[in-house]
Amino acid sequence: MSDTEKMSLHDYYYDLPEELIAQDPLEDRSSSRLMVLDKENGNIEHHVFKDIIDYLKEGDCLVINDTKVLPARLYGNKVGTDARIEVLLLKRHENDVWETLVKPGKKCKVGTVITFGDGLLKGEVIDIVEEGNRLIQFQYEGIFEEVLDRLGEMPLPPYITHKLEDKNRYQTVYAKYEGSAAAPTAGLHFTKELLEEIEKKGIKIAHVTLHVGLGTFRPVKVENILEHHMHSEFYMVDEKDADMINHCRENGGRIISVGTTSTRTLETVTDDKGIVHAGSGWTQIFIYPGYQFKAIDCLITNFHLPESTLLMLVSALAGRENVLGAYEEAVKEKYRFFSFGDAMLIQ
Repeated sequence: MSDTEKMSLHDYYYDLPEELIAQDPLEDRSSSRLMVLDKENGNIEHHVFKDIIDYLKEGDCLVINDTKVLPARLYGNKVGTDARIEVLLLKRHENDVWETLVKPGKKCKVGTVITFGDGLLKGEVIDIVEEGNRLIQFQYEGIFEEVLDRLGEMPLPPYITHKLEDKNRYQTVYAKYEGSAAAPTAGLHFTKELLEEIEKKGIKIAHVTLHVGLGTFRPVKVENILEHHMHSEFYMVDEKDADMINHCRENGGRIISVGTTSTRTLETVTDDKGIVHAGSGWTQIFIYPGYQFKAIDCLITNFHLPESTLLMLVSALAGRENVLGAYEEAVKEKYRFFSFGDAMLIQ
C-alpha cells in the first residue's frame, strides 16, 4: 500500500519509552544530537547538531520562524470563592479580549471574574466559544506584555513535568514577534555563533513568522486523518524575505526549512510555480502523505509525538516508512524526544 493511501491514524503510531522524553534543555543548545535522514533511500547518519553546517551549501537559504512565545500560562483566583483557576492565553482579539483555555472550566461561567498577582491583572469571562474556550476581557495598568512577563509562565507542553529555570530556554535566540502559545522547537538548537558561521559560509537566512497555536499539538482524535480539523495560525512573510527565498531558488540553491512551522508558512504562501509571495493571514494547512511540496527541499525538525499531525508532515516529505524506520533507530540509539529533544535533518 502506498504512503498516499495510508490515511489511518494508527499507521503513524510508534512505541516511545517515557524516559526518552527530554525534560530539560541542554546546557549548550547546539550540542544536541542530529540524525540525518536521506529522504530518497532512508539512509541514516548520526551527528551532533553543530555539524549541520557541513550539510548546508553556499547558495542555500535557511528559513527560520522568528515568533516569540508569550508567557501565556496564568494562575489566578476566582473572585468570591478564591477557587484556583489556570488560564492559558490562546488568541488575542480586540480591546484586551483573549480566547483562552481555562481549568477547571465548570467554575468559569460567563460573568466570572478572576484576579491574578494580587490584582495586578483582572479578567472577566465574557463568552464561551467553540470547544469550551473562554473569551476573557482583561484589565490592568500599564503595558499588557510587561504585566504578563511578571505574572505568566511559559506554556510548556504537558509531557514536560520539570520546572523551567530560565524562560529564555523555551525561546529561540532569534525570537522577535510575540504571539506564540508554543516554541518553534527545531530552532532551539541554534546559537548566535552557529548562525553567524552559517552566514559566513554564504548561506542566506530568511525569516518568516508563524504564531504557533496549541492546535498544532492537539491530538488527532479521528481514525481517518482526512477528517482532522486543523486550527488556524497567524503568519507573516515580508517582501525582503520572500525575495531572498525566490532568488535562492532561481539560482539553484536549496530551501531548508527550520521546523514544521516555517514549512507550513512557506507552503501556504508559495504558488504552484514555486514562487513565494509576501503577505500575512491565517493558515489551516494540513500536510500529510500525498502532499506535493512547492516550497521546501530539506527540513530541520525535532522528533514528534506518535499519531501527531507533525509526524504526518515529516512523513509527507520523507515517506512514512523511512520516517518510522528513523524513529525506531532513534529509540534504539536513545535519542531525546519532543520539545527539548534532539534534531533531525531530512535532506
